[in-house]
This record gives sequence, structure tokens and C-alpha cells, in this order.
Amino acid sequence: MTPDFTPQLVLVGSIPLDFILFALTLLGIALFHKVTLQVALTGLAVTLVYKIGFTGFMTGAGIAGFAAHIGHEWVMLANLFGLLMGFALLSKHFEDSHLPDVLPRILPDDWKGGFVLLLMVFVLSSFLDNIAAALIGGSMAHAVFRGKVHIGYLAAIVAASNAGGSGSVVGDTTTTMMWIDGVAPADVLSAYVAAGVAVVVCGIPAALQQQKYSPIYKVGKHHVAVDYGRVAVVAIILVTAVVANVISNLKYAHLIDHIPFIGLAVWVAILVCAPIRKPDWSLLPGALRGTVFLLSLVLAASMMPVDQLPAASTVTTLGLGFLSAVFDNIPLTELALKQGGYDWGFLAYAVGFGGSMLWFGSSAGVALTNNFPEARSVWLWVKHGWHVAVAYVVGFAVMAAVLGWYPTPKTKGAQSDAPLVNVVAPPQK
Repeated sequence: MTPDFTPQLVLVGSIPLDFILFALTLLGIALFHKVTLQVALTGLAVTLVYKIGFTGFMTGAGIAGFAAHIGHEWVMLANLFGLLMGFALLSKHFEDSHLPDVLPRILPDDWKGGFVLLLMVFVLSSFLDNIAAALIGGSMAHAVFRGKVHIGYLAAIVAASNAGGSGSVVGDTTTTMMWIDGVAPADVLSAYVAAGVAVVVCGIPAALQQQKYSPIYKVGKHHVAVDYGRVAVVAIILVTAVVANVISNLKYAHLIDHIPFIGLAVWVAILVCAPIRKPDWSLLPGALRGTVFLLSLVLAASMMPVDQLPAASTVTTLGLGFLSAVFDNIPLTELALKQGGYDWGFLAYAVGFGGSMLWFGSSAGVALTNNFPEARSVWLWVKHGWHVAVAYVVGFAVMAAVLGWYPTPKTKGAQSDAPLVNVVAPPQK
């Protein structure tokens, strides 16, 4: 590794060619949504050839630089792979437990039932991984709406899962990264002010869309035999994921920094529980396509020459939310942590909820569309899920008006030289 190596950028006007290649990849995904995997892999291959042959990486030039880059990124990629593949099996376990079939008995029998279901996803995601919360929400929606789930409602499920994880250091990969880097859990908790508003703003129109498209069951199935063995398997896998996440943030977590501990833990739980209830292994090929798609985008995004951001402020943070919809939020969060000077609650909400605006903008969206492939269209997601973008802006504005911008230094790691200044004044009492 060459820590002081500077990639030799090729500029088109004032824009690095790296960004143009990435933008063309995203445009191809938007236009050719039936072959998104092929487009993503092609874009990754072209970017790799360009980086290896011409510019190099922050870790060095040529193949050696790429190898060093992979050495830095592979644990994160492997954890994502393990979670996406494992939670696909978990979702099927939950569906086959028939627990979702009893939901119509407790949910309101009009549009409010769909809204309450979104609130359930929001709460689940506060202590579960947002991928798991989105998949469980999709399973519940598939049951109570008789297999016909509106794309706008699918977008709201992703938004609810990302909103629920934004204020919890165990609810989202980005907030976990903040915790690891020294941000106190209480400093991201304020994200729930914006997230709570956002889930209401997008949840109500999404529930109305769904009720018009395919109403909720008015009467639940009678004499449903819940498979409590599968419920136990789901619980064991989820608890294992949460515990692994917590362990990875303990004092001696550096001992497992070089292995994909969380992804491995989930798969150990799946295999240990296999004698109790056999997983539906036939789901894995389909899940693999969506997983490879997301990892292709994440890897390509990690190679972009984003070595600085504008000064930390509410405007910058608002923009990061929109950027998160097309540019993986993990490297953005890492960059913001290095820069410092942020109000971490604002940042957690922006990079967490912002990715909901496009189906491939978050791992939760990619995981859910593995089960609902009809939603893999940028145009349809934006057209029917318009309320997610509106909710993002409204939630952000309410948080700025109610709380104001209060940057907080981290308790460890590199400290920012940026002054901790209120960019938005708090409301007058």
C-alpha cells in the first residue's frame, strides 16, 4: 500500500472521468432495468480497466493498488454478501411461519392498516438490521395484500426500514460506522425527529396507494397454524445478528476487524438452525443476482476519487442525502467521519433515509426488490414513490427548525479542525 499515492485524474472539463463512468452506469441501470445486473457488471469492469490502466487508486497504482484497495474493502463487502443472502432465507422462514397470516386480525381493515404495518417496520429497524426489517415488512405486506404490493408501498417499506435505523447505532451500517469511530449513540438519536416525520409524510400516501391498488384483508384467515419452530429460527438468526453487531463494536473488536464477523455469524445461526427448520435453499440463486448487483455498485462507488467534501453544514448534509440515493452511503459516511464537524443526527438521517429515494440506493431496497423484481425500475420507483423524496426534505426541514445544527466532536479518532458553529439557529423559546 502507498498511503501518499495520488491518482492521476483524467478530467472532462472539470469533472473526473471516473464520475462520468459511474454516472453512465447509473443511467444504464435507470434505462435498462431488465438487465441491471449486466449493466452494473459492465460498468464495474470498465471502471476497473480504467483505474488499473490509467489513474490508479488511493492505495497505489495498477494491479497492486487494486489489490490493496480490495484488502481495505473486502470485509465490508463480505459482510454485506452474508447479510443479503442470509436474510433472504430469513424472510422466507418468516413467511412460512404463517405469522404474517394472523396480522389482518390485529391491523385496521382500511388504509390505516397499511400505515400501521409501516410503523411496525420502522420500530423493527430500530434494533434489527434495516435489511431484515425491510424483508420482514415485505413478507407481511405480501400476506395482508394478497400478493399484490404497490411499488409506491414497497418504496415506503424501504423508507420506513431506513428511517427506523437512522437513529440507532445497531439499526444501520452507517450509524454503526459512526459508533465505531467514536460518535456517541446519543448523538445520532436526534435523527428520529426527522425520521419520525418522514415516515408519516411518506407512509400515509403510500398506504392510500396500496389500499386503492389491493385492499388489506378485512378478515384474517381462520384457524391459522403458526409454525413456532420457524418463528424461533427467525428470532435466533436476528438475535445472532444483533449480538454480532454489538460484539464488533466492543473494546477488543480490532481482533475481528479482518474477518466478516457479522455475515459469518448470521450464516452460523442459519446452519445451526437448519435441523430445526430447513431453509429454502432454492431462493439463493435469485438472491445472488441482487447481491452481486449491489456489491458491484458498492465496489465501483468505493473507487471514486471522492477525497473531500464541502464544509460541514445543513446544506452539505442535505445534499449528501440526495447523493446517497445514487452513490453508496458507506464511503460517504466514512468520508464525513474523517472530515468531522457534523451534527451526527443530521448526517445519520441524511445518509440513512436518503438512499430510499431509488431502489438501488440502499441495501434494504436491493434486498426487497429481490422478492419484488417488478420494482427494479428507476422511473416507476420515482413515479410511484415520489412521497419518499418529499418526506426526506420535510423531515430534514422539521429537524433543522426544531433542533438546530449542533456539531459534536467524536470521543475518539481524528478530530476535525472545523469550528463547531451553529449554521441554523435553534428556534426561539
